[in-house]
Amino acid sequence: MDSTGAKGKKGVGGRKGGGPKKKAVSRSIKAGLQFPVGRLGRYLKKGRYAQRVGSGAPVYMAAVLEYLAAEVLELAGNAARDNKKNRIIPRHVLLAIRNDDELGKLLAGVTIAHGGVLPNINPVLLPKKAAEKSPKEPKSPSKAAKSPKKA
Repeated sequence: MDSTGAKGKKGVGGRKGGGPKKKAVSRSIKAGLQFPVGRLGRYLKKGRYAQRVGSGAPVYMAAVLEYLAAEVLELAGNAARDNKKNRIIPRHVLLAIRNDDELGKLLAGVTIAHGGVLPNINPVLLPKKAAEKSPKEPKSPSKAAKSPKKA
């Protein structure tokens, strides 16, 4: 009259038989992603953004977030290398985002702490002395050449 003997081994979690248990494979690994699909699915459900959440929604969302993160990190790494630094700081992230057209549009209203601003000087404020001197210098040798002819 042992009830556990009829069902199989105790504690198999609803599986039939007592064969070797297979290793669990996460949905992130199945999708080939680094971002956590299960966690994003849980957040979508807990956030009550909709009554129901499809099984593909967290996978797609994880893929999009992973792509955006990779894009920003690649551009920020390039900005760090341009500044001869090995470590990415918020300034490099800001330069990467603001110099890219599409990311700049996406994150137009975002303020990055300790990012600073893009270097920009209005052309009206730049000095014009260098431009005025260069045309006058060629005229003075020609005048010097004319004066000996008069003598």
